[in-house]
Amino acid sequence: MTKGGMESVEVFTSEGKGRGLKAQKEFLPGDVIFAEPAYAAVVFDSLTHVICHTCFKRQERLHRCGQCKFAHYCDRTCQRAAWLNHKNECSAIKKHGKVPSENIRLAARIMWKIEREGSGLSESCLVSIDDLQNHVENFGEEEKKDLRADVESFLEFWPPQSQQFGMQYISHIFGVINCNAFTLSDQRGLQAVGVGIFPNLCQANHDCWPNCTVIFNNGNHEAVRSMFHTQMRIELRALSKISPGDELTVSYVDFLNVSEERRRQLKKQYYFDCTCEHCKKHIKDDLMLAVKEGDNKPSAETVKEVIQFSKDTLEKINKARLEGVYHEVVKLCRECLKKQEPVLADTNLYLLRILSIASEVLSYLQMFEEAADYAKRMVDGYLKIYHPNNAQLGMAVMRAGVTHWHAGLIEAGHGMICKAYAILLVTHGPSHPITKDLEVMRVQTEMELRMFQQNEFMYYKMREAALKNQKIQVMPEPSNETSPSLFHKKE
Repeated sequence: MTKGGMESVEVFTSEGKGRGLKAQKEFLPGDVIFAEPAYAAVVFDSLTHVICHTCFKRQERLHRCGQCKFAHYCDRTCQRAAWLNHKNECSAIKKHGKVPSENIRLAARIMWKIEREGSGLSESCLVSIDDLQNHVENFGEEEKKDLRADVESFLEFWPPQSQQFGMQYISHIFGVINCNAFTLSDQRGLQAVGVGIFPNLCQANHDCWPNCTVIFNNGNHEAVRSMFHTQMRIELRALSKISPGDELTVSYVDFLNVSEERRRQLKKQYYFDCTCEHCKKHIKDDLMLAVKEGDNKPSAETVKEVIQFSKDTLEKINKARLEGVYHEVVKLCRECLKKQEPVLADTNLYLLRILSIASEVLSYLQMFEEAADYAKRMVDGYLKIYHPNNAQLGMAVMRAGVTHWHAGLIEAGHGMICKAYAILLVTHGPSHPITKDLEVMRVQTEMELRMFQQNEFMYYKMREAALKNQKIQVMPEPSNETSPSLFHKKE
């Protein structure tokens, strides 16, 4: 079964997994299998005044909707593009007197679209909203309580003149949001800023070692002529060669966890038991739990103690990061690394987590040399664990490359920036803002590297002069998320 713009995929019934997506033709790494606009999407409650409600880009100064005073837009183009979806919301907010939560706003946008277009199959949709999984029957007591509260809030907000829906149907929509909603990121791809429903994407089944990745593209409204504008969409991109008839899979969770933990997360959030090859055979678990080998091999008791110490430290680090006490984070990382280094191997996931946090926070504090050392070790470990075309690996290598560049380690920095660029060309594509930024860095570091190879002394003299004259570019403030997760789970 195919629809407009979706000719290259078909929905099929996957054994033991329900519906799935299958390739209709061959794809190579980096190919866009399909692009899908959101069925409905909203900005997170905490960011409604700093993120455009149409393209989800972060902007300094946004225009506010003159009527409800709630919705914000980049410019008139984005505002006009939003009107169809914002019109009912706008008058409902004015009547209600307050803005409901993102979950209620998303459910309302879905219902208004159903009111306008019906809930059947629309153009280029492989599956209708009615047919999406809601898993309401799997909800635990806490989730049922949240669902009842959401339905009540929705009924208070929903205007009496709009089409009325039964309680069961409203519960279905909230169930769909709960287990199918997709995280939307800002234009840099570094911060989760909203949530949307993409029915075709929902059909792609999970695999811990997938053959596809999903990237959010904010679209482009900057072209002078509106015929060249592109809308906000998600892109399903191939990570490896895919043959006709192959199932298309994406990963719902970060791979950097042992199979048991990934399976636990998937069962809790998406209500299924993962039966992928990597989980069944515990592939790479040994690397992620590896300890030092050789004459001084640590005892099982020592390993247990260090792992527990690492878990406790990560909790303290999260608390310190939330409070913005970054010097405390560095202190905790150094103490933890001291304990980990004689015991854990360089691919152990607890060591890698601490190295990642330490390198990010030290870069932010402009302590680049120490940050570069930790970043190098983190990247070496990641390269042994992640799929070679993994978006999170690409972002981590990019961060490490920039850190080395700032530390004056131009050869290693340029090498990592080139490596990251090769990965992101596949996962994000050449026109994504982050890939474009990386291309600029690649050209800059290549030029500096040539200068360094011709005359090392002159290179350092020029670098010193440049740093005196201009403040070195400050790294972005560390976030508590490594990068936005694929599917959005209501906390």
